[in-house]
Amino acid sequence: MRSQFTTKVSDSKVGSKAPKAPSRFNSAFKQLWSIHWWMAGCYLILFVGEFSMVRMPESALQENAYTLHKSFGALTMALLTLRIFMLQQVWWRKYTRRLPKLTGEGIRTFLLHAVIDVFMLAVPISGFFLSNSYQSGNVPFFWVATLYDIFPENAAVVELARSLHFWIAYTFLGFIVLHGIDQQKYVRSPWRRAGQSLKKAASKPS
Repeated sequence: MRSQFTTKVSDSKVGSKAPKAPSRFNSAFKQLWSIHWWMAGCYLILFVGEFSMVRMPESALQENAYTLHKSFGALTMALLTLRIFMLQQVWWRKYTRRLPKLTGEGIRTFLLHAVIDVFMLAVPISGFFLSNSYQSGNVPFFWVATLYDIFPENAAVVELARSLHFWIAYTFLGFIVLHGIDQQKYVRSPWRRAGQSLKKAASKPS
């Protein structure tokens, strides 16, 4: 009887293993996913803000809108730098022992992401080019500081810089639409979770 009881206890200990701690890879991937959505939010603000501020009359409100636009542009550059650094860490941990299988879909997805990453950097850099060419010390950061110039002041290239910034930005928007179509199941998932959370909150008795 005692041996049977001991066997049951030992079996229950074996069966109830301690939960595994989340791996560093999963943690880094979640952080990458979080940065992805932070950057998406920043670019949403940038595009909506740009569409609005160019139609405002010259006023303090328009000046503040430009300050906000330039600040979010600088913020996206910082987030992109952090994202590239973390992406290198994830790739190193994932592919040092086993190389990825090359498939047509995988190559297409990789190329699309690579082009989007290039545009994510090109858009704010072209914005710096426009602001610095128009006037030195012309990129504020949230009314806290003024960022150093990347390009020299040069009135002769302002119109060129304006055209570059416009076409690079809206070409990038086209690639964002393609990316959304390609990854629509991932785009829908946060909205679906948010809707489920709202339904649960609404169904709770007050």
